[in-house]
Amino acid sequence: VQLQASGGGLVQAGGSLRLSCAASGRTLSTYAMGWFRQAPGKEREFVAAISWHGTSTYYSESVKGRFTISRDNAKNTVYLQMNSLKPDDTAVYYCAAKTVATARYSDTRVYGYWGQGTQVTVSS
Repeated sequence: VQLQASGGGLVQAGGSLRLSCAASGRTLSTYAMGWFRQAPGKEREFVAAISWHGTSTYYSESVKGRFTISRDNAKNTVYLQMNSLKPDDTAVYYCAAKTVATARYSDTRVYGYWGQGTQVTVSS
């Protein structure tokens, strides 16, 4: 599975962005999907995840209530709607496909396919 993340950019605090993660090579419909982010000098951290059928979603405490993950299996695409952005949200955002059958959605080790990342910069 090849994953292509897009939609990043520069936005002022309080603004919104929508990230997309498009897949090629294989359907995403059988994978749970996640979004992670990595700021300079920090470890990659979990942002959000969605089950393969889209009925279950999971969020980190830092983004809960501001970000929304969704998916359109017909379009082979996963989205991350980010509202009320803060400077602390500045990072490279990665999408990933979960390949290990476990409930540990926030663990990077259970994701076997990763996109290349898209930069999100939030100015104060």
